Amino acid sequence: MLAVAALFALALPYQATAISAVTVTQDSLTPTTAVPGSPTTATLKLHSSACITVLQVGVAVRDSAGNNYDFPGAIANPLICPSGYTLTTGSRTFPAGTYTESGFYLDATGYHNLTQVTLTVASSGTPGDPTRGKTLTFAEEFNSPITYGSRWVAGTTSAYQYGTHNPNDDKLDWLNPANITYANGLASFTAQPSTHTLENGKQAWNTGLLTTEGSTQGFQIKTGDYIETSVSMPSGLGAWPALWSWKNGDTEVDKFEYHPDNPNLLELTNHVNAAQDYYTNSGAVGPNCFVKIGAVYGATSVDWYVNGVKVFSDGKGVGTSFSAYIILNLSVDAGTWHPAPSNSNPISFSADYVHVWR
Repeated sequence: MLAVAALFALALPYQATAISAVTVTQDSLTPTTAVPGSPTTATLKLHSSACITVLQVGVAVRDSAGNNYDFPGAIANPLICPSGYTLTTGSRTFPAGTYTESGFYLDATGYHNLTQVTLTVASSGTPGDPTRGKTLTFAEEFNSPITYGSRWVAGTTSAYQYGTHNPNDDKLDWLNPANITYANGLASFTAQPSTHTLENGKQAWNTGLLTTEGSTQGFQIKTGDYIETSVSMPSGLGAWPALWSWKNGDTEVDKFEYHPDNPNLLELTNHVNAAQDYYTNSGAVGPNCFVKIGAVYGATSVDWYVNGVKVFSDGKGVGTSFSAYIILNLSVDAGTWHPAPSNSNPISFSADYVHVWR
């Protein structure tokens, strides 16, 4: 991907060559799609090679003719460190069209453009886009620590036989909200050996689970919805991350399950009307790599997407009256179908966001 500075050389007035020994890197910039006339904000994530205070950080946007559509809310004198910095801009609206956007920062030498991202503004999405004709109705960005109870509940789920643990599903899990942390726009789930002993005599592992079940909002996925997450897969044996739906035992659809012993494979499963695919892609799926995974809960077919490309349609669907809660978690294998942890080292898994379009 070309740097914005190269493409915007004639359109942006703030070209300068950085002379500082400190390098500032753009980690991510969202959104990449918007609806014409709908208020839209941007989230920019940066890090630097050493802590540095710059004069300004913001998000620049240009249309195909070079006209300025910058997001409002640039921040003055932010401190950017290797641990990361996140800017959420003010909102603005866009006419339909294709735009180029990038983060920028201003220091004593001038303005510096970061990595270019394409922003597509269309009323119904492009053909093949799973968000086509839908509205973003649930958007969790993990930009700040979560106060549990309103949107999410952590530490218990009816999907687990004992609420906090479920040894009969070949899991070593013992749910603990403290095993989920929030920083740099990510929710990080960490599993580590617990002092608890499961009913089958095995040592439990403390780990994290988020669910909308039991929350005040009580958000549920419904027929026709598209749900998507961006996650960094774990590398430690025994890790078992997943994004799935659950209510009353008959509504489980696994947007994905992952096991590091099959490092390039995602398990995509409809348990409502039995269907499954083992999707393998060494170029997109692997340990410590972010991958975007989603699924449309169609009445007659659940369709799965990886990095925006449809990879599996099950031809079964979930029916017309489906609804269920969201679960995002990191389980730990007990060793029946996949290897259990080979040592006591912590296992980690991170999620950048969870979005639902309806």
